[in-house]
Amino acid sequence: MRVYSFDLEGKDEVNVDEMYMREAYKLAQQAFEEDEVPIGAIIVSQGKIIGKGYNLTERLNDVTAHAEMQAFTAAANYLGGKYLKDCTLYVTVEPCVMCAGASYWTQISRVVYGARDEKRGYSSFHEKIIHPKTEIVGGVLEADCAELIKSFFRNKR
Repeated sequence: MRVYSFDLEGKDEVNVDEMYMREAYKLAQQAFEEDEVPIGAIIVSQGKIIGKGYNLTERLNDVTAHAEMQAFTAAANYLGGKYLKDCTLYVTVEPCVMCAGASYWTQISRVVYGARDEKRGYSSFHEKIIHPKTEIVGGVLEADCAELIKSFFRNKR
């Protein structure tokens, strides 16, 4: 996997989160174009994108092929280990229970998501599914992320 670096000098945490969420959003748009549920995810370590993914459940005929799962696997392969300490997951929609559980096992340090998922997001079921040391930030580019997924499902009806 190609590693992408960004110059973060002079940027505050909010700007950095928005910048990386835009990268995840590009992947969500790619999923949308491929008629997959438009969710994108990246994993960042030390200012570098070390894992990325978007939903591939239709293409792979695999209900577990969520964007986060693709990104976790890519990041773990890049690092050569299963733990993602000192890494941040950026995902355009709040993780589902499966992905939140997987984030627990990776011991990822931060999860930043765009739009909340009222029906299937992990926080609707049990917030303690996320590792207790993981910082959660929600609502980054929320309007854009929410509109993309709403547009996808509007087109399906």
